[in-house]
Amino acid sequence: MHNFPFTAVTGQASFKLALCLVAINPAIGGVLVSGPRGSAKSTLARGLADVMVGANDDKVSLTLPLGASEEMLLGTLNLEQVLASKKTEFQPGLLAKADKGVLYVDEVNLLPDNLVDLLLDVSASGVNIVERDGVSESHSARFVLLGTMNPDEGELRSQLQDRFGLSVQLDNQYSVEDRVEIVRLREQFDMAPEDFLAAYKAQQEALSEKLSMAKNRLKKVTCDEPIRILIANKCQSAHVDGLRSDIVWYRAAAAHAVFNDRIEIIEQDVLAVEELVLNHRRNPFD
Repeated sequence: MHNFPFTAVTGQASFKLALCLVAINPAIGGVLVSGPRGSAKSTLARGLADVMVGANDDKVSLTLPLGASEEMLLGTLNLEQVLASKKTEFQPGLLAKADKGVLYVDEVNLLPDNLVDLLLDVSASGVNIVERDGVSESHSARFVLLGTMNPDEGELRSQLQDRFGLSVQLDNQYSVEDRVEIVRLREQFDMAPEDFLAAYKAQQEALSEKLSMAKNRLKKVTCDEPIRILIANKCQSAHVDGLRSDIVWYRAAAAHAVFNDRIEIIEQDVLAVEELVLNHRRNPFD
C-alpha cells in the first residue's frame, strides 16, 4: 500500500515543520496534533517515514492500536527459556520494531494513561527496558512519536500533554483554491498511484536529503548567551510549568537552524518554533 507523498500535501505548514524538526532530532519528544477529521493528520504522519529514509536505512511507520497491551508495546521475556538454557529470549514489541522509524498513535487521548506514560518515557530516553522477575532486556528505541487526537472525543491529561515536545492545532477550513487542489491531487493519486509517486520522487528525495544533512549538522550547533536568555524570558512570560519547555525550545530551535543550513541558532529560529513549543504549555497569567 502506497502512502500519499509528504511533499504533495497542500497546506498545513506548521504541522509539516514540526514533523521535520522531530525527524531531525527525535529527542525533542514527539508531536501532539490536535484537530478535527479531514485535516491531513494521518496522511502527513504516515508520509513522514518515506522522507526519513536514508541511503542505508529502512525506516518504518507503525501504528499503535487502541487496544494494545503493555506487552504488545514493550515486548516480552520468556522466563521458561531463561531457566532452561540460561539465555534470555526476548520477543520484540512495537517499540523495538519502530526503532529509527515512526510510531504513530491515532486518538492518543483514548489510550490508557499508563501506555501514554510508557511511550513518552521511552521516546525521551531512546531506550526500552523490559524487566520481569529480576531478568531484564534493553534495546534502542529511537523513533519519532506522533500522537493525533480529535478534541471532540476527549482531552489528553495536561500532565501528559506537556510531555509531548511540540504541539500543533489544526483546523479543516481551507480556501476554495486549496479545496480544489486537494481533491485534484487525491484523484490523481487514487487513479494512478505509481505515476503520482514518480512525479513527486524528486521532491521527496530532496527533502529526505535535506533532513539527513540537517541531522548530521546537529552536533555542530552553537548558541550565544543572548539567544538562551531570549528563550528563558519567553518561557517565563508564558508562565510555563518547570523547565521542560526551555529544553524543548532549544532543541527545536537548533533543529530549525540546521534545517535552514545554519549551525548557529539565531532569533529567527527561536521565533519560528515558538507556537509549536507553547501551544500546549502556555498558562494564562492570573
